[in-house]
Amino acid sequence: MKMIKNTLLVLALSATVITAGDVLATVNDKKVTTKDAERFIRASNPQQTLSSLSDSDKKIVTDRLIERILFIEAAQKAGVEKAEEFKKALAVAKDELMINQWMKNQFEATVVSDGEAKDFYEKNKEKYQKPAQVRARHILLKEDEAGAKKIVEELKGLKGDKLKEKFIELAKSKSEGPTGSKGGDLGFFADGQMVPEFSKAAFALEKGKITEAPVKTDFGYHIIYIEDKKDAAQVPYDQVKEQIVQNLKQTQFREMIEKSAKELKSKAKIVIETEKK
Repeated sequence: MKMIKNTLLVLALSATVITAGDVLATVNDKKVTTKDAERFIRASNPQQTLSSLSDSDKKIVTDRLIERILFIEAAQKAGVEKAEEFKKALAVAKDELMINQWMKNQFEATVVSDGEAKDFYEKNKEKYQKPAQVRARHILLKEDEAGAKKIVEELKGLKGDKLKEKFIELAKSKSEGPTGSKGGDLGFFADGQMVPEFSKAAFALEKGKITEAPVKTDFGYHIIYIEDKKDAAQVPYDQVKEQIVQNLKQTQFREMIEKSAKELKSKAKIVIETEKK
């Protein structure tokens, strides 16, 4: 089970606090709970939970947590805590934890009002627009330009549903691209998401039309049919509010940290040894 590898070392660096929860095992009077298991799993896969695992994987997690307790006891008996190397590493880890907690506290204290977020949205509306999109189908012949031209001729004169139905039929029978079995359907895409030659030709077409000649790209020769179009549209404020708030909080947080660093440096006695030479 890949997600379990290397997690033991990660958990060994963090304190385990026994909290209320279902007990999975008891090891020398120490309890292994579902809370411990959830923490163990999230260390390697934040999206996974204990309940999502198979019974065999749950057993593996429990076994690793049992081993962790036994390894901690073995390390204690071996006197690891008394070693100078351990004491130095513990002091460094403590300092890092303090800094991280202080930073977390500062970030959480940063407040962005709805008015600030709305004002930012109004001043930067161009950032929150859905680009124009087209839904295209294509028939791809990798090396046969003459064959592609014949397909164009076969489709000429057809309109509306008849054109669409015939295009899908030919895509399924003749297209050499991976979307052939789906009638050449590429779904919706914005300008720039396809190779330049293809994108330029697709966005120049009207809905319900095909290219009058095969479009050459590095993949081969394409006949393109435009099934639908969507105009560019403004994303409503409510849909991007949380994103804006988080971005503004990050900006304010960085500015606050820079300001704090300058203030602390100005009040501290700092001697840079390399500048003394």
